[in-house]
Amino acid sequence: MTSTAPPTSDSLSVPPPVPYPFNEGDGLALHEAYADAREGAGMIRVQLPHGGPAWLATRYEDARFVLGDLRFSRAMAVGNTEEPRYNSAVAQPSILSMDPPDHTRLRTLVSRAFTRHQVEGLRPWVRTLTSDLLDEMVASGSTADLVESFALPLPVAVICELLGVPAEDRPKFRVWSDALLSTTRLTEEELRHNQEQLTGYIAQHVAERRARPQDDLISGLIEARDAKDRLSEDEMVSLCLAILVAGHETTASQIPNMVWTLLGHHEQWQRLVDAPDLVPAAVEELMRWIPLASGGFFPRYAKEDIEVGGVLVREGEPVLVSLGAANRDPAKFEDPDVIRFDRPANQHLGFGHGVHHCLGAQLARMELQEALRALVTRVPQLRVAGDAVWKRQMLVRAPRSLPVGW
Repeated sequence: MTSTAPPTSDSLSVPPPVPYPFNEGDGLALHEAYADAREGAGMIRVQLPHGGPAWLATRYEDARFVLGDLRFSRAMAVGNTEEPRYNSAVAQPSILSMDPPDHTRLRTLVSRAFTRHQVEGLRPWVRTLTSDLLDEMVASGSTADLVESFALPLPVAVICELLGVPAEDRPKFRVWSDALLSTTRLTEEELRHNQEQLTGYIAQHVAERRARPQDDLISGLIEARDAKDRLSEDEMVSLCLAILVAGHETTASQIPNMVWTLLGHHEQWQRLVDAPDLVPAAVEELMRWIPLASGGFFPRYAKEDIEVGGVLVREGEPVLVSLGAANRDPAKFEDPDVIRFDRPANQHLGFGHGVHHCLGAQLARMELQEALRALVTRVPQLRVAGDAVWKRQMLVRAPRSLPVGW
């Protein structure tokens, strides 16, 4: 139980940190160390490749508490060389590293594009796009790479359409996104170079939209900046950067993850083939079941002494949250390791929680629903047709390529 009551004497002894992350790069298994951590007393201490140690929240109630309590800060990570992190890059100011009220101001500006009503208005166009992509994939032969042919082009096209990015520029974002989400495979110089390229591109795109406004999200943000003086130039560029990268990476990763998982649990795939109306429930359950992240990231810093799950987190100490472990917590979910489309009140944390709950959650849900529905209805005999090549040294886990046949 999470509370702010004085900690027990046992929680005052700080354990030594253990190496982190736990999950392997290949596959989607949740490492057994997470179950051990959930069942242990209090939280454990972990040490990432860069920065200082951190507490790790693995239980559902602890995770939800840390993500939702405003006494935990993301902004304290900015410029902090001791931030627990996977690569050498230090957190920079962005919507992902802000606290209210600044975070609230930026989120309010962009949230209009991601309301349920706005997203549902895009659904017919996304349905046509998925159909066209599958037409091309099936016409190419009896096998294809699901990632290159379908899973990646879909979300990239959607988010770039929202932002008004020209079609010919869209392939660049895979390179930049991979670089920004890399953990250890790139040097600090390579990370900085890729971020500078992406930032420069967005700044140029913003300048073009200022000169020639269009009906897209960037033009709307420019109007908020120039007419209402609510968004600084740096805030606008960093906000667009976060939308471009985060706006497609989760969906582009979860489409092949969901297909891989369903084909590995073929009875569940067949259930969707037989009853496509189960697709929305399946998306929610797979968001819960699949541990997308290689580990917890985006640490929250305690702004005062706070007890979390029987452990005293001192002011200034960071806490990492493992969404994958929390989503498999048996104290919250019955049969947590079983995929169940009939799970009642599936309050998973797949899109986070609190003020940093994924801004594009409704958009991602809709894209995943349309992608999965198209696959189970158009290619019901889909099968894995070769070895998946998995992303390595990345913050998210997914096949980089997934050969499929039909």
